[in-house]
Amino acid sequence: MARIFSGIQPTGIPTLGNYLGAIRNWVTLQAEHECIFCLVDLHAITQFQDPATLARQTREQAAVLLACGIDPAGHIFFNQSAVSAHARLAWIFNCVARLGWLNRMTQFKDKAGKDREAQSAGLYVYPNLMAADILAYHATQVPVGDDQRQHVELTNDIAQKFNHDYGVDFFPEVAALIPPTAARVMSLRDGTKKMSKSDPSDQSRINLTDDADQIALKIRRAKTDPKPLPADPAGLEGRAEARNLIDIYTALSGETRQGVLDRFGGGGFGPFKEALAAVLVEHLAPIAAETQRLLRDETAIDAVLRDGAGRAGAVAEPIVREAERLVGFLR
Repeated sequence: MARIFSGIQPTGIPTLGNYLGAIRNWVTLQAEHECIFCLVDLHAITQFQDPATLARQTREQAAVLLACGIDPAGHIFFNQSAVSAHARLAWIFNCVARLGWLNRMTQFKDKAGKDREAQSAGLYVYPNLMAADILAYHATQVPVGDDQRQHVELTNDIAQKFNHDYGVDFFPEVAALIPPTAARVMSLRDGTKKMSKSDPSDQSRINLTDDADQIALKIRRAKTDPKPLPADPAGLEGRAEARNLIDIYTALSGETRQGVLDRFGGGGFGPFKEALAAVLVEHLAPIAAETQRLLRDETAIDAVLRDGAGRAGAVAEPIVREAERLVGFLR
């Protein structure tokens, strides 16, 4: 089976956007792939994190992913900092990657904004660590969104340059795996912006730990416009908030946009929002309940992550040791 690597930062509670864009697909991929799932806490500290908060959120994130259906027995699930191979290979890749390549990374430009000089060096070389995350396991597929495709291309540039520089065929080519069922979920307060767990407003997102009342309230308050819902999808053009709510419904229900609009088109948002809240509660309430159950035993969560780190290290260590030997390190 193809080996897949995928990671998520343990900062903030995963949102509906994380679930529909990535986590739900991870669960599906487990049936036919060898999967390595990682809480990328090394990536998290490229921007300052309160230590106690980071530790707590790492456990919370682990609990949410387990509640969503990540299988830590059949696959590998761990936190990144527990496996030193990631950092060791990342340093080698810092020396392989070229500044010109990193200067083209649009995600750094987006995160740094106009305050580029105040950003950490870690944020700048973040893509090199991402390449190390993948190649430390000789993974050949990476589930990513469109915004991460550029980083996968950089991973291949680094792998090819390493292979060329050291005269080997050691690191494999990696393919970006963009699942056809992945949904891009936008903010409930601004339909032009992606739903984000780092948004200052909790009303902008549905957290996977929200209870039924919180979900219903957030959907009732979700931004819309004064027009009724259209009768066909073409009528959603230029109506970002309406389109976002319709797309959330379709992603959860499996219906088409047209099917949803056949039932709700021509009416106001009130009845549709009630139906959307009900669908969300049906899908997310079991996840929230299981998350809370898991968090009542933090030692069990820590044990799952330790076991995963041990198995991850068993895969990555010989690969990274060989990379170190190839560059001339004595061990």
